[in-house]
Amino acid sequence: MVESLVGNIPLLLLVVGLVLMVLEAISPGAHLIVIGIALVGAGLVGMVFPPAASPFILAALTLVIGLAAAYVYREFDFYGGKGTARTTDSDSLAGRTGYVTEPVTARDGEVKLDGGGFAPYYSARTTDGTIAEGKEVIVLDPGGGNVLTVESLEALGEDEIDRALARMDESSESEHDSADQLDSERPDDGDDEREPETETERSGN
Repeated sequence: MVESLVGNIPLLLLVVGLVLMVLEAISPGAHLIVIGIALVGAGLVGMVFPPAASPFILAALTLVIGLAAAYVYREFDFYGGKGTARTTDSDSLAGRTGYVTEPVTARDGEVKLDGGGFAPYYSARTTDGTIAEGKEVIVLDPGGGNVLTVESLEALGEDEIDRALARMDESSESEHDSADQLDSERPDDGDDEREPETETERSGN
């Protein structure tokens, strides 16, 4: 049982690594790509060179390949912004441009964002009409990275784009202000604790 498990470690590493890479492609920003590359690399080496299938050797290979992948990931930054060491998260998608790969309607569609790295394709929709395949678009609402709200650059003037992005910024600021207001309205426990002490001091005097 143990020998069988040890013998299948390279295959297990390969499968887990591929799963992590698929998850990174589905949900960018989870930082799974480096781990996936490390596991896939170690798994392939263990399968091609059986003498290297020792758990200790595989662990060392995973570490070395992972460090190399992390270096390349940071140095060349396939996702834009050298040195950020991260994939594109949903907040950074607002204002990004790309083009339509499947006609975008108010219900569905697909776009490919410029500089999208390993996972540049996103589900998208528009607020009005239909955007034909091949048209250039801009992201107005990232929608958490799941379904983007986009508009055609041809249909929008520069002023309209600026206003749309400004509305998004104002919405984000209002959410932060609401959270700060709720925090400020919370009672101060320290003041409540000091009041009984003041009354006690008065009664003692």
